[in-house]
This record gives sequence, C-alpha cells and structure tokens, in this order.
Amino acid sequence: MFIHLGGDMVIRSHKVVAILDYQSKGLSEDNEQFLQVSLENKRIVHISDDKPKSIIITETEVFLSPISSHTLKRRAETISVLEEEEFI
Repeated sequence: MFIHLGGDMVIRSHKVVAILDYQSKGLSEDNEQFLQVSLENKRIVHISDDKPKSIIITETEVFLSPISSHTLKRRAETISVLEEEEFI
C-alpha cells in the first residue's frame, strides 16, 4: 500500500521507518544531529514550500511534509488495517 505525504509525494507504506512531529526535532540532540547529517548528505526531500509539520524517515531518504504527523499516522494505521483484512 501507499501513503500520501503531501504535494505529489506518495511512498510505499512498508518503506516508512518512522514518522516524527517536526516541532519535536529540537527535543533531542540525536534528532538534530540526524537531520544535520541527512541534510549534508542530501537525503532530505522538501515536499512543499509550506512549513514542515512532520518528518518521515525511510532507509534512503528523509521527507519533510506539510501534513501533520497525526494525520500521517492515521493514514498508516488505515493502511495496516486494510492489509490485515486482505489476509483474513
């Protein structure tokens, strides 16, 4: 299944490692360092020009999305339920 991250960006749900609230990035020095390294390695993808509300981490990229982490979490949970129903 897929998750719409905002703009024209859609990724496969199984590629998502974590979804973080953008405002919480400053709560952890590790988060700040991870984002800085990702920026230096050109792994960060800005989905839109709007202010980011969430950070979506995959194995290869870090997406900054204008959609809230709560909305993305709901989308991911809906996808999980649909995937489980397919196997019943």
